[in-house]
Amino acid sequence: MWPFGRGKLKARRSLPVVVRAKFDSAQTTADNRRHWANADALSADAAASRDVRRILRNRARYEVANNSYARGIVLTLANDVIGTGPRLQMLLGGDAGTAEDQPAANQIIEREFASWSRAVGLAEKLRTMRMAKAQDGESFALLFSNDSLASPVKLDLRLIEADQVTTPDLSPMAKANAVDGIEFDSFGNPARYHVLKLHPGNGRLASARDYQKVSAESVIHWFRSDRPGQSRGLPDILPALPLFAQLRRYTLAVIAAAETAADFAAVLFTDAPANGEAQALEPMDVVELEQRMATVLPDGWKLGQIDAVQPTTTYDMFKREILNEIARCLNMPYNIAACNSSGYNYASGRLDHQTYYKSIRVEQGHVEAAVLDRILDAWMAEAVRVFDLGGIEDWPHQWFWDGHEHVDPAKEASAQAQRLASNTTTLATEYARQGKDWETELRQRAREVALMNELGLPPGQAQSQPAGQPSPAADEADQTDQEDGRAAA
Repeated sequence: MWPFGRGKLKARRSLPVVVRAKFDSAQTTADNRRHWANADALSADAAASRDVRRILRNRARYEVANNSYARGIVLTLANDVIGTGPRLQMLLGGDAGTAEDQPAANQIIEREFASWSRAVGLAEKLRTMRMAKAQDGESFALLFSNDSLASPVKLDLRLIEADQVTTPDLSPMAKANAVDGIEFDSFGNPARYHVLKLHPGNGRLASARDYQKVSAESVIHWFRSDRPGQSRGLPDILPALPLFAQLRRYTLAVIAAAETAADFAAVLFTDAPANGEAQALEPMDVVELEQRMATVLPDGWKLGQIDAVQPTTTYDMFKREILNEIARCLNMPYNIAACNSSGYNYASGRLDHQTYYKSIRVEQGHVEAAVLDRILDAWMAEAVRVFDLGGIEDWPHQWFWDGHEHVDPAKEASAQAQRLASNTTTLATEYARQGKDWETELRQRAREVALMNELGLPPGQAQSQPAGQPSPAADEADQTDQEDGRAAA
């Protein structure tokens, strides 16, 4: 006999077993309640609403305009990403980047695009767009035809601030395919942009609601999407905005403390008890002192000075840590953000720069896809007619950027020669590292050699270090690396 009956036992066995697993980060306690108070479950576009983006833009612009470190970081980032501007290399015809079939077309397109870039100030506008992306979170450019442009191709770019791309009459119950300033098609691609005819901050109230719809083909929108479904950008320096404020506040506090200590030249104090034998003086009375004089103090009083202990010994350490944290959100090493490498050695500086330069290459790849390829498509659509380039339906190409100089040029040249000798690299790759077109450089070198032969100046090879013997600079660098390794051990 079953003591509880078969039916009851069967019911007990069918009950599900619930396992409760807990995560410390998911617990809300009295200690962390205030820290997680602002955590929400908003979507990417809801979190980056129109009002939130406006506040962040205004604060970021204010900080960049008034904080020397913020301005320098943003300028350095724009200069390192864009440099003197991108250079185009066409790859029409042939294999592996050669132009055996259509060399004339390649040269015409490269030459005319470079001339057009100078006419419209492409490099300057790209640097401005990168600065706007850092402080505004996004940058916009309108493609239009400029008949006054001093170039056969009349395509031009007009930069506009993110404030002008907005929909003033966008209600909270707007359509699902519309975000502030952007309309999307059924596939989620931008179809039209709403652009104010005048900047909303120009003081004219009527212009704040007067906008036009511009086709997406004529608008370049450059921003970094940090979350799936994000349609508008947020400032790159967003996480560092409170840190910039703390840095300025601490600096001003140190200066104020030092000035306060300096304002008091001397104080009178006495060891006598209250109502003692010391001569009576008015509390907080101010006495003006003359230079280079000797005086007699009142009976029972002594002369003392305030010790000006500002700036404190931790001032430099505090600024270094704050700047290091500020630069981290931009993948920028401290010595570049602070423009100060006094605390660096060769090995640590080279290691920090590797991460930074990799981030720069990622940025440049994003510029090529989001901005330059769009510009080239619009430029080629007009150039094929202007320069009679009929029959070209596709234009394979690549972009070159400024190269980064190596810390030890002799060591890098030796490594480059070894890579070429072992066929582990190509001239195209090595020239690309320097931001140069290998075909252009080889043609220039051939002209130089031909001219030297014509003038009776044979271009003999420069005498270099024997194979396997490093340069003095390389010896010094290697010795520094070994010392750093021993110190770290």
